Amino acid sequence: MIAHWDEVEPRLNTYGHLRARWADLGRAAGSIGVGVRRIQLDSGDVPTPAHVHPVEEEIFYVLHGSGLSWQDGETYEIREGDCLVHRAMAEAHTLRAGDGGLEVLAYGHWMRTPGAYLPNANRYWLNPSWTEAGHVSHPFDAEPELEWPEPGARPVNIVNVAEVETEEWGERDMGGVARFLGQAAGSQRTGLNHEVVQPGKLNTAPHCHSAEEEIFVVLDGEGALVLGQGEAEHPVHRGHVVARPPGTGVAHAFRAGADGLTFLAYGTREPNDICFYPRSGKVFLRGVDLVGRIEPLDYWDGEA
Repeated sequence: MIAHWDEVEPRLNTYGHLRARWADLGRAAGSIGVGVRRIQLDSGDVPTPAHVHPVEEEIFYVLHGSGLSWQDGETYEIREGDCLVHRAMAEAHTLRAGDGGLEVLAYGHWMRTPGAYLPNANRYWLNPSWTEAGHVSHPFDAEPELEWPEPGARPVNIVNVAEVETEEWGERDMGGVARFLGQAAGSQRTGLNHEVVQPGKLNTAPHCHSAEEEIFVVLDGEGALVLGQGEAEHPVHRGHVVARPPGTGVAHAFRAGADGLTFLAYGTREPNDICFYPRSGKVFLRGVDLVGRIEPLDYWDGEA
């Protein structure tokens, strides 16, 4: 439920010219259907081959440093506070760290690639192509070094938090400012929001989701995760990661401390999601954009 990125041991992956330190923050916090990894790169490091996901949408957020985003043979400068969105079956992409290194958060939803395994033929069907099964060298070992041309004007799938329009909210004990980074960079299946919560305020009314899974990463300030029917408060500060899987029935929200609280909120856009607010008894049917209030139901009273 709660982890801290300093307590998640990173794994150093090195394959030829590819090198990076990876820390699986999502699994450490208990996520089940979405994930976030912290990738740390030294000067000149490239973490992965240029790649395209057939189903998964990826969102990256630059925590520290600078570098280059490689996309379909072109490069673009990236810096702290940038958000990059790579949709499924879109541009091939990877990163390279600048002179001072680069540190990013990589978000994604875990999707199974369609296909089938043929045990007698020892083949995998990765629709629409085929590949041999069995033990072979790691595919990263076969990746050639890329050409890195001079960077050009940044495309629409890269935005910086300082350049995205803000949306303010404030009602009763809630208040703050949000920037919808993922949406601004063109995400379709997932979202990443940058939220700054006012001192002593909640970011939203405590709520729980039926289908959407959320992951929160605290960037600055101190505060508390408000959890459960009794609204117990659990302290959080920079580096804390909170996973809220769907269908738990346990409501959550965040309360900012004396100096405010800043965090990233990642989630999937599930059209069949129902959001429940226990304080008011309201339900939000997100797929049809309707809000109603529930009443207690006795399933044994003979009424449908």
